[in-house]
Amino acid sequence: MSTNPSEAPDLADVFRAYPHGVPELLAYHDILLRGASDLSVAQRELIAAYVSGINACGFCFGAHSIIASTFGVSEDLIRALVDDLDAAPVEQRLKSLLYYVGKLTRTPARVTEQDRAQVYAAGWSARALHDAVATCALFNFMNRLVEGMGVRTSSAIQAAQRERHGAAPQQNDPSPYMNYGRRIGVVPPLPDVPQPDDT
Repeated sequence: MSTNPSEAPDLADVFRAYPHGVPELLAYHDILLRGASDLSVAQRELIAAYVSGINACGFCFGAHSIIASTFGVSEDLIRALVDDLDAAPVEQRLKSLLYYVGKLTRTPARVTEQDRAQVYAAGWSARALHDAVATCALFNFMNRLVEGMGVRTSSAIQAAQRERHGAAPQQNDPSPYMNYGRRIGVVPPLPDVPQPDDT
């Protein structure tokens, strides 16, 4: 990773320079964002983008808005949710979950049992609340890692992300985060699939 302060690193640069724990971190992304859940993948990626937007983390907000869009969530809608959740054109049920993760992001010590009760009253299960909280926690971590290490986004980076995710729809990939790790060289490649013996 460059030591020149005028050169903002990419997240891949940070992961390559400090790979300890990165495979486990990316595996957790896949478990949380693509594994079994009472929340859809679109809802989980939306939460990732929403939390990142609240934190003004341009890199994570841009990346996860783009990913959420591949699952049918408009990038304009995500921006509207961050700008004014009350006025955004989504159902109240989803707003209740976003209010919760928003409060958990801004003032975690002020979250109350009543806040959780409102999420349940809107029809969300305990598993949905857990997965929303865990996604919120993961992206508060990621936002601080990204911002603390000086990672920045740009129109060129977002264009490349858009092209990459559009060329390989994430709907068909159960482990896109580990595959990202393989692509940047911090996760070992998958072993070759044995070929049938045709002798």
